[in-house]
Amino acid sequence: MRGIIKNQTGEILLLKRHPQSYYGADKWELPGGKVDKGEFFDEALLREITEETGLTAKIGDFCEAIQEDYPHKRTVQIIMYLKDVKGELKISDEHIDYKWVLESKIRELEITDALKKLLDKKMKL
Repeated sequence: MRGIIKNQTGEILLLKRHPQSYYGADKWELPGGKVDKGEFFDEALLREITEETGLTAKIGDFCEAIQEDYPHKRTVQIIMYLKDVKGELKISDEHIDYKWVLESKIRELEITDALKKLLDKKMKL
């Protein structure tokens, strides 16, 4: 699951994955991650957002679901809009950088396949 966080000027928060990452090394992505065993989706999303960004938020509206097929598994990322975002932005060790980007400029970056699929499916984040 991933969260879309926008600032007051409408820019979207992207995180750059660590170069040693197994998946999407050195690519930009939306913050988020996996649901742990026994964890509810909404709790997991908010936990991942806080772990990766230091921010707290509330879950807003549904944005999209993106399916990714791998040789050994199929995954689905659920993307949600986040609201009432608070705190000081501080990224985790999973990422090496962050930036606020206008939607129209996201494709100029090296982004993950999932983010490309999201942009292809949604005309407006």
